[in-house]
Parts: sequence; C-alpha cells; structure tokens
Amino acid sequence: MKNPFRSKRWIVTGLLCAAFVTGYAATPGGTSAASPDFRALVASPDRSEADRKADERRKPEQLLAFTGVRAGMKVLDIGAGGGYTTELLARAVGPQGVVYAQNGKPRDAFDERMKKPAMKNVVAAIRPFDDPAPPEAKDLDLIAVILFYHDITYMPVDRAKMNRRFFEALKPGGHLIVIDHSAKAGAGPEVGKTLHRIEEAQLRREVEAAGFKLEAQSGFLRDPGDPRDVPLREVSNMATDRFALKYVKP
Repeated sequence: MKNPFRSKRWIVTGLLCAAFVTGYAATPGGTSAASPDFRALVASPDRSEADRKADERRKPEQLLAFTGVRAGMKVLDIGAGGGYTTELLARAVGPQGVVYAQNGKPRDAFDERMKKPAMKNVVAAIRPFDDPAPPEAKDLDLIAVILFYHDITYMPVDRAKMNRRFFEALKPGGHLIVIDHSAKAGAGPEVGKTLHRIEEAQLRREVEAAGFKLEAQSGFLRDPGDPRDVPLREVSNMATDRFALKYVKP
C-alpha cells in the first residue's frame, strides 16, 4: 500500500530544492553564486548624490541585470572614468570578487572614489586600451565597456588588437558587455569624435571579428525620439538612444 505521507514528503523536498536552485545562478566558471539584489544595491545609503542623479539616465538596476554580474566574479571595467559603473560592479561582486578598473591615464575623480569602503575590492589599472588587462587579470568572468567605445575610435588605439585582448582575458563562457550612444546607420567612424556616438553595425563588426558571439541585446536604454545625429553635448541630460549588447566567448 502506498504511503501518502512519504509521497508528501518527497513533494515538499522537491519544492524546497526548486526554491533553492532558482535563488542561485551558475557563473561561467561553473560555481554557483547568489543573484545580487540589484534594487537594494542601487539604494545603498552610502552612494553619492551625484551617482543617484546619474541613475536617472543610466538605469543601473537594469544595467546590472543585463550584465549578469554575480557575487565572486572577476570583472574588468574598460574606460572606467570617474568610476560610476566600477562602483556598481564592485558592490555586485562583493568581497570575494574583484573589479579591475582600467583607465588610459589617472583620473582625479576616480582616485577620490577609491577612498570609499565600497571600492575595497577594486584594482585600479592605468594601461593602454589595446592591452588593458593587468597580468593577473586572467580567466575573467565579465568585461564591460560602458559608453566609451566611441571615444576609443579617435584615439591612437589598435581596436582589433584591443578586442582580441578582451577575448583572451575572458574565460570560456565569459561575457563582454558593450553599451554606447547610437549613431545613424552609415555614419562613419569620425562621428566618434564629432558626435560622441558610434554606429551599432560598425561596433558589431569590430567586436565579432575577434571571435565573440552575440548572445543578447536589450532596449532598456533606447530612445526612439533621439535623431542620432546630434552631438552628445547638445542632448538634454545626455539621454541619447543607446544600444546594449552582450557577447560571449565560445
């Protein structure tokens, strides 16, 4: 005779296991890491007022969700600038993770941000863009190039070499996130300097030539009202049409 209590026990056990699994996600390295509470992270009371104001156009909660960043990851932030994105990533990876923040030259705003407790797991790296990863930054889980690829187009940088370095620095299954201000289709590379934008198709060609495969894209920063031929400095609050691409290293 079938024991009804035993059946119920197995059902409960199965539900508990399912609940446990859905609270965790596998990192590219095969380990499990809890999905951060991005809303709580963005609402952290020790974030600056300047960053909170930037949140209105940067949409950090959606950004972090799109990157897939998890606790314990190793991340490289390219063109970190003043460190807005770097700090968000550092909070997301937590004390067991690390964020390498690359800039082509020292930045006072970044140096000041490095004094914050939230930046304890950040390693500042002043390096050329076509060789951006410090020697110890190997088998990375994630590389982020946020609103900066267009600037690199008018620098004396070998972008093909740079993208190959991105590919080499990632572990298999690791991700490259590129977000940038969109230019009109057919716009030449010169708009990187004149408009501070880049044509999405051009960026895709360059990144995919290094071996990356497009895994996902998101419209959370899209703005169909942006004519895409106006200089960034002339756009109110820099609220441009921005594309978001997620690439994977096969």
